[in-house]
Amino acid sequence: METSERIIVRVLKYDGTEYRRWPAWLARRDGSLIILDGEFEYDVDHSLLGNIRRGTRTEEYYWLDRWYNIFRFLDDDGRTRLYYCNINTPPVLVDENLSYIDLDIDVLVQPDLSYQVLDTDEFEVNAARYGYSDEVKTRAREGLDELTKMIESRQFPFEEFVLKSSVSFVV
Repeated sequence: METSERIIVRVLKYDGTEYRRWPAWLARRDGSLIILDGEFEYDVDHSLLGNIRRGTRTEEYYWLDRWYNIFRFLDDDGRTRLYYCNINTPPVLVDENLSYIDLDIDVLVQPDLSYQVLDTDEFEVNAARYGYSDEVKTRAREGLDELTKMIESRQFPFEEFVLKSSVSFVV
C-alpha cells in the first residue's frame, strides 16, 4: 500500500462515545471527497459479511458534506468483493483524525449492484435512546435516499464496481 499520510478513523455514537477506531492512509483528496486505504488489523466476525480476515483491504470514501460513507471491500487479488455503506453525520477531519457519528443505518451492495438496507430498526431505537434531533433524522433519511440513487444510477464509486466486477477474459 503506497500511500502517505496516516489518518485515524474514529466512529462515534450520538452521545460522543467512541465505538470503533482504525488507522488508514490518505490515498486522495478532491474537494470534499477523501479517499482512504484501510486494512483490517485483526479478524472481525460480522453478522452479514462473515469472517473478515486480518489484512483485508478497503477503499473508504468520505465526503465532508454528505451524510454517508462508502467502504469498498477488496479481495486478495484487488478486485471488488462488495460495498458496505454507512449513514452518518458528515465526517470532520482535524489534523490526522477523521471522525463521524454512526447513525446505524447501513446498505450492503452486492456484485450485481442489488442492495439491502439494514438496521433501520436500530436507527429508530437509537433515535429514541440518544434523542436524535428532527434535523438529524431527516438528514439521515435524505442521505439514504441519495445513496440508493447513486447505487441505482451507478454513480461514482459504483461505476467502478460494475467495470471491475464484470471483467472476463476470452482465451
